[in-house]
Amino acid sequence: MAQMNVASQRRAHAAAAVVELDTDLVAKAYGRWAPVYDLVFGPVFDRGRKAAIVAAENIGGRILEVGVGTGISLPDYSKANRIFGVDISEGMLKKARERVTELGLTQVEGLAVMDAHRLDFPDNSFDVVVAQYVISAVHDPEATLDEFIRVLRPGGEIIILSRISAEEGLRHKVEHWVAPVAQKLGWRTEFPWERYAQWANTAKNVELVEKRPVPPLGHFSLIRFAKT
Repeated sequence: MAQMNVASQRRAHAAAAVVELDTDLVAKAYGRWAPVYDLVFGPVFDRGRKAAIVAAENIGGRILEVGVGTGISLPDYSKANRIFGVDISEGMLKKARERVTELGLTQVEGLAVMDAHRLDFPDNSFDVVVAQYVISAVHDPEATLDEFIRVLRPGGEIIILSRISAEEGLRHKVEHWVAPVAQKLGWRTEFPWERYAQWANTAKNVELVEKRPVPPLGHFSLIRFAKT
């Protein structure tokens, strides 16, 4: 009962702190982004993506990429590993499937439409879970992180690239002001580090391994959580 109360309080606090997103809205938004996603976001997030892949391959094995999108990161994974990609948007996955076929990416064992809150995999299925620019774009970030831990094998890691919002100052004001517009585009501008910290403090068998800024502009971070 105590654990349930802690979890309820955590989610209530989180819901009050930031704008929540609708899953269908996000799927439709990213479906619209699919034709131009690589052109718009490819160069901007390139260094962050490569940093996440290096971190994932330091562990290696079977890797789940949640929010794989158009599969822009898939060619950078070594063929020594096995990659499964999931995304909420069928339009995005269509581009990913085309990329896998055209480039002969034999390290990709599968791609599937899937909700990050309810991953259709057994417990302890993966050595690494990678989520690039995903957590701030899901309806329930804490439930999503719980799912990552569930499907992760003990000793494995969650590798996250995430926007971390400012706690004060001009950037904080701007992020708050543009939050309603960003919601319609499929993501949040307001997502404080405290939300990750609270989840890690209440989740079982979770340990923060690393948190460091990555380009662009230091507004994003690479975060690694281990399943102990």
